Amino acid sequence: MADLSTSFVGIKSPNPFWLASAPPTDKAYNVVRAYKAGWGGVVWKTLGEDGPPVVNVNGPRYGAVWGADRRLLGLNNIELITDRPLEVNLREIKQVKRDWKDRALVVSLMVPCTEDAWKAILKRVEETDADGIELNFGCPHGMAERGMGSAVGQVPEYIEMVTRWCKENTRMPVIVKLTPNIADIRKPAEAALRGGADAVSLINTVNSITSVDLDRFAPEPTLDGKGTHGGYCGPAVKPIALNMVAEIARNPATRDLPISGIGGVTTWRDAAEFMALGAGNVQVCTAAMTYGFKVVEEMISGLSQYLDEKAMTLPDLVGRAVPNVTDWQYLNLNYVTKAVINQDDCIKCGRCYAACEDTSHQAIDMSADRVFSVKEEECVACNLCVDVCPVENCITMRELAPGEVDKRTGKPVAPYANWTTHPNNPSVSAAE
Repeated sequence: MADLSTSFVGIKSPNPFWLASAPPTDKAYNVVRAYKAGWGGVVWKTLGEDGPPVVNVNGPRYGAVWGADRRLLGLNNIELITDRPLEVNLREIKQVKRDWKDRALVVSLMVPCTEDAWKAILKRVEETDADGIELNFGCPHGMAERGMGSAVGQVPEYIEMVTRWCKENTRMPVIVKLTPNIADIRKPAEAALRGGADAVSLINTVNSITSVDLDRFAPEPTLDGKGTHGGYCGPAVKPIALNMVAEIARNPATRDLPISGIGGVTTWRDAAEFMALGAGNVQVCTAAMTYGFKVVEEMISGLSQYLDEKAMTLPDLVGRAVPNVTDWQYLNLNYVTKAVINQDDCIKCGRCYAACEDTSHQAIDMSADRVFSVKEEECVACNLCVDVCPVENCITMRELAPGEVDKRTGKPVAPYANWTTHPNNPSVSAAE
């Protein structure tokens, strides 16, 4: 069985699966249950400064987006940081860490944007013997309106400033949690690095309204006839998260910055994808809230089996796909494929025909007895038929070998060439 133990910025854990800062990590009871289920670490739900606890709503806190089978695709969360007293949280953190020395325990923090406020809470967190801190620069609702959360995370100068305050006032590793509600994720990551961050974690939740009640005409979740924007998480945000992780991992300025991947991790495969794009570990929330803490068992066994089958170690996986992420202009424009339909597997549903005929390139023919075939002279290999087909691997894409004639263009497949050298590129024409 593959060794899944990790050391992320010096924080050791028996596996790379951590629970993200969220309702599942709000108290010792939950965290202990998570450890017993097998989670390698947790990021304790965000603590605020001492004083009157934060006030959360007492009505619905989540909105949802479902698939056709009511599979949960995403949650909209309007809950704020912990509403439990700081002293209670700190006492529980200290006890849990004492009892579970082999598990990672990182504390998420969010306080007003003053050095004194950060210095005060850092000192108290250090006394718990927690393994590190995560700066919550991502919360898009409630706290942002108070000048915290994404209000800080959207301003690189603030990120750098607060990160530097923390590095100067604590011995603990500092992880900076980034908001996706920004145009270019590389800028806040670079700011965190300039401030001395040991790592970044991403993505935090996406600003969103998931639905509108068409009887009450208010966003959901609805409280007393009103609703608000919240933070969107779950499987639906995974593509956004993967892209942002990859952007940081392949950016020359941040390529060596450790990354904790967050956003829609539900299975071992999701975790492996994040790690292949540069994440050293992953954090999970929605999957645990949907299926319970024991979902980690499948993640552990699945990732271990995958690594064994590939004869890889966990460090071998981290960043493995990064060299293959490129910009559009460097893609091989002479790479040609054609769709192929396996008639033995085809269930004659006609989805491929409808999609291609109505919205693509009219490259699939339907006979009178509903046999579907590809018209190679029209096929541009867009892959839409593969994506809409309900039968896995019924439609595949065949690569044309160099020199083979493309029936659509009537020309043989040429060697590699990209947009930077293409004759249709006006920049190339101008240079000539």
